[in-house]
Amino acid sequence: MAAGGLAAAGFLALAACGRGGATSGTLRVGNQRGSTKALMLAAGVLDGAPYRVEWSEFPAAQNLLEALGSGAVDVGLVGDAPFQFAYQAGSPIVAVGAMAVVPPTPEGALAILVSPRSAARSIGDLVGKRIASTRGSIGHYLVLRALQQAGLKADAVHMVFLSPSDSQAALQTGAIDAWATWAPYTVAALAQGAHIAVDGRPFSNGTGFDVAYAGAAKAKRDLLADFLDRETKALAWAASHVEEYAALLSRETGLPLAIARATAQRNGRVRTPIDAGLIAAQQSVLDTFRQAGEVKAPRPLAQAFAPIV
Repeated sequence: MAAGGLAAAGFLALAACGRGGATSGTLRVGNQRGSTKALMLAAGVLDGAPYRVEWSEFPAAQNLLEALGSGAVDVGLVGDAPFQFAYQAGSPIVAVGAMAVVPPTPEGALAILVSPRSAARSIGDLVGKRIASTRGSIGHYLVLRALQQAGLKADAVHMVFLSPSDSQAALQTGAIDAWATWAPYTVAALAQGAHIAVDGRPFSNGTGFDVAYAGAAKAKRDLLADFLDRETKALAWAASHVEEYAALLSRETGLPLAIARATAQRNGRVRTPIDAGLIAAQQSVLDTFRQAGEVKAPRPLAQAFAPIV
């Protein structure tokens, strides 16, 4: 994985019961800021689990996927675009669970943002400009889809691949013209005065995947099945406990409570089956990256999925 990966990871052991059985052991879970960890801690769904959960923190899906591909973590939640990007790059990973955003998808959950002083309000206004995102991220995918819909080529803008924190700083200093990103980063940036040039709702349905290292998908199937079941319960709990979720999210991430609350409201999700319809819908994600020359897509799409739930 990347040099900053596990060196920057924080670990937390939870729910060690020591009862043994099919679900005993350790499950290493990768967490993006403001994602799975805060949700499951707030919901309390790991209480009494007969195995140990070891958390690792990552700033973006790309970093988490690098850790998954190396076997440094067993499972983690990522968006569909970064999953497809990493899978087609040859990473030994599979999607074992899926979730979808509760409709209607809120404005600003995924967006291309510009600074308060920018007049850009469309992808056309950003032609020839510098747009930052993480390579292979849902932000990168949003830029490609917006260009595609506008009849523009992928090189009509200048992509600058940066981490979320570096992108935020670059937008504030004017080193870039726009930032393609997702919640909680969108929520925080909008609160600081950024504007939406392109909203992600027409281009992404917010599908996310619980992605496992291929070895762990086989060796730790029972642990993964139990963990995903608990995650499903946490998703249901969050829908009616926004304030409690936001409070713990604020403590876990350091986000102001108002930003954490807005993030929680934008991140409402439900478990969805990995079926033929979902897999077929993923073809458009893969095709977008392939047509832009970002991936060669040598691996069969259907083999990217090994559903447990």
